[in-house]
Amino acid sequence: MASNPNYCDITPEIEDLAQQALRNNGIDPDDYVRYDVKRGLRDLNGKGVLAGLTEISDIVAKKVVDGVEVPCDGKLYYRGIDVEQLVEGALKEGRFGFEETAYLLLLGHLPDREELDSFTRQLSYYRSLPNNFVRDVVLKAPSQDIMNSLARSVLNLASYDDRCDDITLPNVMRQCVQLIALFPMLSVYGYQAYTYKSGNSLYIHAPRAELSTAENILSLLRPDSSYSFWEAHVLDICLTLHAEHGGGNNSTFTTHVVTSSGTDTYSCMAAALASLKGPRHGGANIKVVRMFEDMKEQVRDWKDEDEVRHYLRALLDKKAFDKAGLIYGMGHAVYSLSDPRANLLRSFVEKLSREKGRNEEYELYSLVERLGPEVIAGERKMYKGVSANVDFYSGFVYHMLDLPLELYTPIFAMARIAGWSAHRIEELINMGKIIRPAYKYVGTHTDYVPMQQR
Repeated sequence: MASNPNYCDITPEIEDLAQQALRNNGIDPDDYVRYDVKRGLRDLNGKGVLAGLTEISDIVAKKVVDGVEVPCDGKLYYRGIDVEQLVEGALKEGRFGFEETAYLLLLGHLPDREELDSFTRQLSYYRSLPNNFVRDVVLKAPSQDIMNSLARSVLNLASYDDRCDDITLPNVMRQCVQLIALFPMLSVYGYQAYTYKSGNSLYIHAPRAELSTAENILSLLRPDSSYSFWEAHVLDICLTLHAEHGGGNNSTFTTHVVTSSGTDTYSCMAAALASLKGPRHGGANIKVVRMFEDMKEQVRDWKDEDEVRHYLRALLDKKAFDKAGLIYGMGHAVYSLSDPRANLLRSFVEKLSREKGRNEEYELYSLVERLGPEVIAGERKMYKGVSANVDFYSGFVYHMLDLPLELYTPIFAMARIAGWSAHRIEELINMGKIIRPAYKYVGTHTDYVPMQQR
């Protein structure tokens, strides 16, 4: 072997180790049925295994009719309040809603004007990084994966916190509010550092105290800090809809698991970020956008239903796009008839597409939303209905806002940090045992063999 190998080289020796691991780690899929293991912590009907209790949010996808559970249009409640009412309430009053949503999730009730103003001032107060943090942390070794950059920055913040390991409620509340305030800066600065490394100009704008979270994201990102009223409001709606989604989603469950060990807030949120980064979770909207870019190249007439249907079948047959056999943005682990977040976004997406002159693309999205469930039902055995999920439209929104692809998942994190914070606090207040599920050993026992006899 070379004395100074390339850091990313996969040597023949490493390839051999990987093949050995492959040969010695295969578990018979039938064993999962034999031992009644709920793979993915979901049963064969897609129902999640009950692992905890929460008062933070509720996802409704079924109702009981004559004693039988039947699918219904999806509903999402934050602290018992319909998220649709949260969005509509902020819009009717001509204000931004994410800050109100974060307060509701953290504290358990809607703030009055004085409470909301005080909370917004706290976010503004904590929206500043330690001296030289951008130079010493963000600008050093920038990553093309902004989620990794964000997680690294969060862990580095622990070094500046003299009370890092203090998990008393006031200190954790302070850390959580601080991270809600800082996630937009850390994400955008991480992106600017990456583009600067790639040869572009470096823009490091300071946040503005009078701006909302959504406004600050656009102001920090754009070279001239400009944005329209409607752009900021649509982004604010996206933040509100992504702020929370029950305790069972992968990253929030990670928050509960890690919090139950008694670790610090920074480690907990870095773990949640690592979970959200995965393409099966927070990275799904990127897949949707890339799928549509491929579709627009392959489908000659975007209004031809037969041609679009043919492309969708090719996706399921692993003959189109990434050949994964998926129509990205279709289907959800819980919702069947509809995802309320997708329903909410749809109307705002239509308005934004008119403002941006991208009506034809919106019509293509609408056509795929209508044809997708039909094609899936004809090709796959389904245990429940399929509908467009929030990722189906959120990626299109970000695309129309000219947000870089690298920030799609970090924007999800900028919103979900509010939900993670609420769940961390809930776990700390009600914490009993460390979360430790069981795994059954299905291998064999063998005797140790001395080296010379192997």
